[in-house]
Amino acid sequence: MHFIPIAIRGPLFMILSTGSYVANDTMLKLATAGLPPYEVLFLRGTAATLWGIPLLFALGYAKQIPLILDRRVLQRNLLELAAILCYVVSLANMQIADSTALGQITPLLMLIGSSVLFGERIGGLRMALIGLGFIGAVMVAQPTMQGISVYALLALGNAAFAAARDLAGRRVTADVPGMIVAISAVVVVLFGSGVAHLMSERWVMPETHHLLLMAGAGLFLIFGHFFIFMAYRAGPTGVVAPFYYCFTVWAVISGLVVFQQLPNALAIGGILLVVASGLTIVSLDERLRRLTVVA
Repeated sequence: MHFIPIAIRGPLFMILSTGSYVANDTMLKLATAGLPPYEVLFLRGTAATLWGIPLLFALGYAKQIPLILDRRVLQRNLLELAAILCYVVSLANMQIADSTALGQITPLLMLIGSSVLFGERIGGLRMALIGLGFIGAVMVAQPTMQGISVYALLALGNAAFAAARDLAGRRVTADVPGMIVAISAVVVVLFGSGVAHLMSERWVMPETHHLLLMAGAGLFLIFGHFFIFMAYRAGPTGVVAPFYYCFTVWAVISGLVVFQQLPNALAIGGILLVVASGLTIVSLDERLRRLTVVA
């Protein structure tokens, strides 16, 4: 991936990650029609594992597979497990716009955490642009905030755990390949969702179309995990985190293509705001990089 310019590497990986996650979520949502949510997570995890293990061998990572159990890798992925368990329950009991909007605080939490833990300087202009991205994301999600309850708290918990996950990912050493981290996340969530299913649900026999959806979701899940980890490894948090808002843009595309849901004028305006703030942040970072080189 060295052929990708440094300035756009992190943002590009984040865009690919959010797109992969939305493709996964779309298939997940289609599969939950008739199957319990934790069973769907378990089936998706099984499919992702069946995709992932041969992929590790194909990429030449066979000798590094034990790193799946590396302490820092497991810390990151246990936070991923907590985030997804919160997300699934909140999504099942809230309007999707509400849970999506609450999830958009993840980049803001990431920036605060990076500033406190790693001493990263964000700057007033960049914070203002990130705030505009957040406003754009809410314009796309258009939450109603009806029935705020424990499920809203779970949606906020998902955002907090996701930010903690990505901060923990920053502590994973450079010798651990991104794909190892991704497959470790798949395995951890597989076991966690299996336990949650056994404790709270009854098994429902999946049909062929459920299994096909889970096979697709599992593949996209791997790349979602891989690219979000690599995004924060490739670029500074202040540049990468705002592109998490592309999640809402991909969600609108999914709604249009899969569910024939047309975005309204407010959503279109929100998308433009998200894109404009992200491009401005990348342009600002590239300008600062050039000034640093000249100096």
